Amino acid sequence: MYVDSSSSTTHGKTYWRHLLRRSFRQAGKVQHETIANLSDCSSEEIEAIRLALRHKGDLQALIHERPALALRQGLAVGAVWVAFDLARQLGIDRALGDTRQGRLALWQVMARLIDQGSRLSAVRLARSHAACDVLGLDAFDEDDLYANLDWLADNQERIEQALSKNRAPGGLFLYDVTSSYLEGEHNELAAFGYNRDGKRGKMQIVIGLLCDAAGEPLAIEVFEGNTQDTRTMHAQIAKAAERFGGGEVTFVGDRGMIKGPQIAELAAAGFHYITAITKAQIQTLLGRGVLQLELFDEELAEVCAAGGERYVLRRNPVRAAEIAASRQDKLASLRKLLDAANERLAAHPRARVATALGQLRRRAEKLGVGGWVEWAEAPPPDPAAPDGRRLTINVDQAGLQEAARLDGCYALKTDLAPEAAAKEIVHGRYKDLALVERAFRTSKQVELELRPIHVRLATRTRGHVLVVMLAYRIARELERRWAGLDVRVQEGLDELAGLCATEIVEAGRAQCCQIPEPRESVRALLEAARVRLPEALPCRGVVVSTKKSLAKRKSKD
Repeated sequence: MYVDSSSSTTHGKTYWRHLLRRSFRQAGKVQHETIANLSDCSSEEIEAIRLALRHKGDLQALIHERPALALRQGLAVGAVWVAFDLARQLGIDRALGDTRQGRLALWQVMARLIDQGSRLSAVRLARSHAACDVLGLDAFDEDDLYANLDWLADNQERIEQALSKNRAPGGLFLYDVTSSYLEGEHNELAAFGYNRDGKRGKMQIVIGLLCDAAGEPLAIEVFEGNTQDTRTMHAQIAKAAERFGGGEVTFVGDRGMIKGPQIAELAAAGFHYITAITKAQIQTLLGRGVLQLELFDEELAEVCAAGGERYVLRRNPVRAAEIAASRQDKLASLRKLLDAANERLAAHPRARVATALGQLRRRAEKLGVGGWVEWAEAPPPDPAAPDGRRLTINVDQAGLQEAARLDGCYALKTDLAPEAAAKEIVHGRYKDLALVERAFRTSKQVELELRPIHVRLATRTRGHVLVVMLAYRIARELERRWAGLDVRVQEGLDELAGLCATEIVEAGRAQCCQIPEPRESVRALLEAARVRLPEALPCRGVVVSTKKSLAKRKSKD
């Protein structure tokens, strides 16, 4: 590693350019790689870096030679550099751009990956991690990051387009939606809707994620919390047609996503679809003779209907057994309620049989077993209850068989011709929707903590969601590269965060940051991630601070 300096003179003024570079051999040729631009450093700082590099093999000798020099622990660099280098390899840094706003956005993505939290916590994280030295940032605070979310929302289309510019036109798109609850009631996109988080009484937003065939996120969009799934499809079709090159496009969505109007819109755009149909639709097709019950088997079957529609059928025996077991569990719970009701009727003469019977029937309907469970009063005389105040439960076997007729059965629907996609391919592509669901789980839960969302403006909500999507792309790549190490992404990043730079200090001022030799566990993570640490970083001396202090605990005295 060395400092490469050159000068040029323009209009009688001399300009100096200083680059921190390293040279290496590749395929028998000497190659040079620029690690950092040091042109903003003063001449004294440049000389200090050169001095440190000349003595990098024996810094103690350097200290003895120059008593004014000292070593001290610097900022954490391992996790920041890995996140930065992966973002560079994936093209995320180029998509965001090299402006200050682009670098602030990249820090938000890296901070979300390293240690999830608010904009305030992202600023605090930059105090202990070498964010400014790696990204070339000057001082910033949480207000800068909030404003940066607005910038991200305004530039989202350009960023997503840049990330997918090398993608070939056409192909297969996986699409699904989820919801995320909000804290408070003042978010501009907040509304009550179908809550997938199990948070009753909380308003939410709806998020649609469009992925390629491999499950790599291409675009993400935020809708108002009461938006129906089908109403989000129009925007995705437009993206595929206008932003992702059009061509032979096939959309894959679940049974609640692609329905009649969406199929018509896809056909108008020249696109195809793969989806599933509901159990009620299967019953209708069985009644019309389009499908036959005996075709539902563990092996895939296929039916070509009029109008070019194809149905791929299967019965999953494992799922069928699970549904049967669940049905028996529900029946057992009803029997317990029945015993409790009979005890209450026996103990309380004024308790009404009709009231107890109504409660049991409502519970059976709620459990979805009302079609094959019958309730009745035990006929008197009954030795246990001579007054006849006792209820019984009977199972209608015919009704039970009818309810279980389609257990484990499902049918996929597509307009792809058999020569374009065999039934096995159609089935496999629909199963790939699990990749989108996995992206939602990773993004919403502990790994990236999309929720809860504390911002209020619609632009900042969209910017926050985009940050999480970009962080997920890095996390997904790290998971692939660390697959052989038996380590979770967060565990690996925590391990890397322990690698700190060593500052070379002269006269109380840090001149440069030397990267020490990592321990074996950290080296293994770096090698598996295919990331090479620099030998040194410029020490910019930037200090970030928050405008808001942490809330102080109230005294209990």
